[in-house]
Amino acid sequence: MKVTQLRVKDKSTALTTMEIETWIEKTRTETKAQPVSAFREVLRYSLPDSRCYEADKLPKILPAAEFRRTEGGIQMKSYNGIVELTVGPLAGSSEIALVKQLAWEQPQTYCAFTGSSKRSVKIWVKFTRPDNSLPQKREEAEIFHAHAYRLAVKCYQPQIPFNILSKEPTLEQYSRLSYDTELMYRPNAVPFYLSQPMGMPEELSYREAVHSEKSPLTRAVPEYDTEKALFMLFEAALRKTHEEIYKAEDEGARPREGDFQAVVTQLAVNCFQSGIPEEETVKRTIFHYYLRNQEAIIRQLIRNVYDECEGFGKKSSLGKEQALAFQTEEFMKRRYEFRYNTQIGEVEYRERNSFRFYFNPIDKRVLNSIALDAQAEGIPLWDRDISRYIYSNRVPVFNPLEEFLYHLPVWDGRDRIRGLAQTVPCKNPYWTELFHRWFLNMVMHWRGTDKKYANNVSPLLVGGQGTRKSTFCRSIIPPAIRAYYTDSIDFSQKKEAERYLNRFALINIDEFDQISANQQGYLKHILQKPVVNMRKPYGNAVLEMRRYASFIATSNQKDLLTDPSGSRRFICIEVTDTIDNSHAIDYEQLYAQAMYELDHNERYWFDREEERMMTENNREFEQTTPEEQLFYRYFRPAKEQEEGGEWLSPAEILEDINKNSTISLSNKRTSVFGRILCKHNIPSKRANRGTLYHVVRLS
Repeated sequence: MKVTQLRVKDKSTALTTMEIETWIEKTRTETKAQPVSAFREVLRYSLPDSRCYEADKLPKILPAAEFRRTEGGIQMKSYNGIVELTVGPLAGSSEIALVKQLAWEQPQTYCAFTGSSKRSVKIWVKFTRPDNSLPQKREEAEIFHAHAYRLAVKCYQPQIPFNILSKEPTLEQYSRLSYDTELMYRPNAVPFYLSQPMGMPEELSYREAVHSEKSPLTRAVPEYDTEKALFMLFEAALRKTHEEIYKAEDEGARPREGDFQAVVTQLAVNCFQSGIPEEETVKRTIFHYYLRNQEAIIRQLIRNVYDECEGFGKKSSLGKEQALAFQTEEFMKRRYEFRYNTQIGEVEYRERNSFRFYFNPIDKRVLNSIALDAQAEGIPLWDRDISRYIYSNRVPVFNPLEEFLYHLPVWDGRDRIRGLAQTVPCKNPYWTELFHRWFLNMVMHWRGTDKKYANNVSPLLVGGQGTRKSTFCRSIIPPAIRAYYTDSIDFSQKKEAERYLNRFALINIDEFDQISANQQGYLKHILQKPVVNMRKPYGNAVLEMRRYASFIATSNQKDLLTDPSGSRRFICIEVTDTIDNSHAIDYEQLYAQAMYELDHNERYWFDREEERMMTENNREFEQTTPEEQLFYRYFRPAKEQEEGGEWLSPAEILEDINKNSTISLSNKRTSVFGRILCKHNIPSKRANRGTLYHVVRLS
């Protein structure tokens, strides 16, 4: 059995495979350069949630399968049946040792070792089918691995007093090379038996046990550390004391001489009921009232109260609304993850400590479920309280496109954008370069740095049925953000079509030939629209919203374009054979290339020469109107100084055509006919009666 190692160096990714025993030896003995120790030292001084680039120097270890490199990318060679569980975050060596020991007590544990950060423990567990075989097709292996991961979590989590981190169980799941001299390895571990499932498991959640909090401080002010909790509770007790002693006539004043004993005594009672330790009450009372010279008296008064009272921590001085706010925030953060998705303008959620790896939009059913979960824990929350929390600044903002783009690895230097374009067989010699330019333009507008212009050019793939044009269009977007791809847009619903500019990252106009000539005019408008202006339902203000969408299109018909003035907004190509979509796409490197080139000032817009090339190439994809056909039947462009040439207006030419042809052309199309003549470069000049064209009548 072999594991796979991926190492990124000098912008290239090296793939190697090694026997399990070789990997164990590498983990137990660090090299002279000590990369893992260096990473751990840098991590000590890194801010929470910040990226530590020292980790990129450590190779990735993929235990689930043995992979190999092919022309199409990295592919699975054989499946190992190893599931990796990550336990953490852990506080130190003692917790790490405890987790390793508890994991080792399970006979199914194949390997247990300290993670590269020295803040987690990795547990490897083996799975097989009942006949001791393993799936060898990738599709079967993915399904088997997903079910195996869930079974491993369910079996190990009850045995370990720390959380098993929820990770989506993909075959490419990896951890960084670690260093652990006390790595535990059991080559004859008992495997879990799992029959081959037929499909992916549902995203079912499992409930965590809700333990009663023993500390009155944590119970009163959850989610706060001790110092902040003491501060909040003391200030609440102080406010309550002043309200009780002074009532309305003297609220907030410093105690008078005659009130001194009564104030301190009542304050001590409130602190006792709030669960504040005696010494903390003494120190904070002295500090608040500047009574250092009367410390002995203060201590005696407070000692007497703490000796006589009963019910320590049973009655917090926090107001009802304040206590509920603390409880609500703690419950929400403990049980759920929320984010406000700016791409769709909705709040999304997923349950913590569950097998829900993806965020889902919140609906009324979810609101009611959250409220019932809270009430089951004794927290008096209703759906309106949940809505108030969810639709507030307590929920962080999340932009999926920026999240994807700004967490990419360093580009390895291989040109994958042009490589993707070359999978489309066509005779257009400019296709590869034009697609590269369009791809950079798409990514630049996802970044949102160019707000004056839009990505107003769209590739248009023309070919027969079954050439996989739509599959190619879909493959441009990575699976991680494919929810922001659509191949369904209705240009007759203009408001909805404009909303799509903000909602989606890439819009595929499938069956482009079904768009009418009028709708093509509107399409030209939204192609070049840099922002989205719309009024939200029940709102009064018109908002300017960011545009993300770029366009791509497909068609089975060749005569598509109807704009009489030209078609520089499309990169039309004829697909001459079936597109090869079988090769795996390294999306991280594909988009890392785009980010690198944009950061190094690579041009992402089309210049005049490229627009001229597109216009010339698109001639064969334009519809030939009756006006054009009849014009060349009865006229031709005149040469310079040619005898017999006449200067005629579009209306005069149309009138002459109508006299000679049985096909009647409407005079209402005079302006359109003028643009057609201009597109065909008919010699023209301005005169008092408008633009005249130099033509010769054909006999």
